[in-house]
Parts: sequence; structure tokens; C-alpha cells
Amino acid sequence: MDHVDCIVAGAGVVGLAIARAMARRGMDTLILEAANAVGTGTSSRNSEVIHAGIYYPVGSLKARFCVAGRDMLYRYCEEHAVPHARCGKLIVAANADQEPVLATIRANASACGVDDLVALTAAEALALEPRLRCTAALLSPSTGIMDSHALMIALLGDAEEHGAALSLNTSIVSGRITEDGLIVLDTIDSTSGERFEIATRSFINAAGLDATALARSIDGLDPQFVPELRYAKGNYFSAAGRAPFSRLIYPVPEPGGLGVHLTLDLDGVARFGPDVEWTDTLDYRVDPARGERFYNEIRKYWPDLADGALHPAYSGIRPKLSGPGEPNADFVIQDASVHGIDGLVNLFGIESPGLTSSLAIADHVAQRLAQTGQAQNRRVTLTAGH
Repeated sequence: MDHVDCIVAGAGVVGLAIARAMARRGMDTLILEAANAVGTGTSSRNSEVIHAGIYYPVGSLKARFCVAGRDMLYRYCEEHAVPHARCGKLIVAANADQEPVLATIRANASACGVDDLVALTAAEALALEPRLRCTAALLSPSTGIMDSHALMIALLGDAEEHGAALSLNTSIVSGRITEDGLIVLDTIDSTSGERFEIATRSFINAAGLDATALARSIDGLDPQFVPELRYAKGNYFSAAGRAPFSRLIYPVPEPGGLGVHLTLDLDGVARFGPDVEWTDTLDYRVDPARGERFYNEIRKYWPDLADGALHPAYSGIRPKLSGPGEPNADFVIQDASVHGIDGLVNLFGIESPGLTSSLAIADHVAQRLAQTGQAQNRRVTLTAGH
């Protein structure tokens, strides 16, 4: 049976960032990915927005990691030539009744450490974006956009330069904890059907939509520590041609999401969404009929949107830990301090702002594993001395 220092399940943006962090700390690291390429799931099916950290509950992991991760991500993109743009965002009130919500958002953002929001009158907002309609707005200059695929390729290259290896088409069938504390994984190669076992002292479950199923397959992990996962599908629509906006446009948030917002790709093409469609299956097809309700929502801030302008673009599915009508759940990052298994870290519900937070999450996981390793070494030393 082969042994490696560290195994990361999942080659999405968070898994790749964690693998990079572990490899940079001198760990012999292996990334296992069930698909035939990196980032085929949630990491490549989102708005590609670098979030500022505005909306999340004060003190939550989402707030902490988004604010820290945003700055880390901008630096990483600059240092590794990952295409990105700090284009800014406007959060807009469609009417006077929504204006108090903007003040609440600004106060929450400030409490989370986002201190650069600027309150704008309607005239000030229209001076920035003449095609916009609103009664007031908040400007977030720290919000940006990026090429998420280029980021993942850079993270993978960085990890590999420090000795990490990637195994595609490799599914983890099950895992078990041995008496001497090894984590042994039973894996299968989907192309050849070959099965093999591999052991490690550090296993990070960053499998995204499959994270709970993977955790349940680990013999020795108490099921009470595996939460229920729900799938929230978000559908995106696009409009042909270059958008008449240079910044992202967000309405005030709605239950379950941030509303039908206008984001831009790096070519200036507008994308609209996501909506919220609860589902039990990983079906990424976009129903064109869902675009009909987008028109009224978009015209609240862009009244010139023409009939028939929207076309289905793509969809993504968020691994959520909260369901319809429930408050949005925080990230869940479990290590030995929670479930008692040294070297095992489970990441559950890593949805938005997971892309923005990826580097900060990776540093957190690496630090927690280092602390666990030190504690484990102390226990071994004390036992030997006794």
C-alpha cells in the first residue's frame, strides 16, 4: 500500500489552493479528482466575482475568509498573471423603500472590516453608469472579476512546482481509520477500473458537492458530524454584445441569494443571475423559460433591456447547508477538535464566497493541520516517556 503525507479530495479552486498550501509547507501531497479535469463543478460554474465581503454575518467564517481572501486573491492574480479586473460594484435600491436596506448593508460591511463602501445618491450613481435606474446606491470599489479557470491552472502549477501530484479520473470509494491513526482510502480509476489503497496522515475532504457523501463513506467518522447537504441551482442568462455598464450591478439581496444581478466577464459581456432553483439532481441544463422572470427584475435597474435579449448561458449548483426559507448557513470546516480524528479535515457547504475565500481557507486548513500534528507529536512523546 502506498503512503503520502497528505491527500486532498477535489480539484476545485479550494482543493487546489489547499494542495498548494500543503505542498509549500513541504508535505508530499496528492490531489484526487473524480472528473477528467480540474474545476468541473462549482468552481467553474459561478459569476467569477471577487467579492468584497459585504453581506456575511459578522464574525462568520464567510466574512472572515472573504475579506482576508479578497486581498490575498488580488495579490496572487497580480503575481501570477491571472486575468482579473478590479471593476467595482454598485448595489442599488430600486425605490425609496429599499434605501434603508443599503444603510444596513453598509453597517454590516463595516463591522466585517469592509470600510471602503461609498453611499451614492441617484444622480451620483447615474454619473458613473448613465443607463442605470435607481434611487440610491452603494459603491464597492473592492469588488472585481477574474478568470477562475486561469486561477485554478495557476494554483495547480504552483502546487506541482512544490512537489504535489494530481490524479484525475480517481474516485474515492471509501475510507477507514487504522488503529495507528492512518487514514486509508480505497480508490478506483474510472478509466481502467483498477482499484488501489493509499494511506496518509492528513486527508482534506474538499469534494464540494460530493463532500458529505465522501465523509459518510469514512469508517470511523461519527455520522453526527456529517451535515445534510442541499443543492441550490443557479441559472445564468447572457445578453449579446458589450454591456452598457463598466461595473457590476446588484439589487438589494433577496432570500436565498443576492438577487438577479448583472456581472461582467473580462470581455465586457453581461451575465445575469443566478436565480435560486432547489433541486435533488446534478442537472446543469438551463430551462429557457426561467429567463422570463429575469426581465422584470433586471428592468428595475436597467429599464432599456430589450425584449428577447436574454439567452440561456449556463448554470451552477451550490452545496448549501441551509434549505428554502432558512437563514444562509456558514462554511463548516471540521478538524480533529470537532470530530476527534487526527489529520482529517472536512469542508462542507463551501459555496459563495468560496472562490474569493480560497486562499484564506487554504491557509486556515494548513495551520489547523500543523497544530494537530504538533499536538499528536506531543501525545506520542508523552506516551513514550511514560
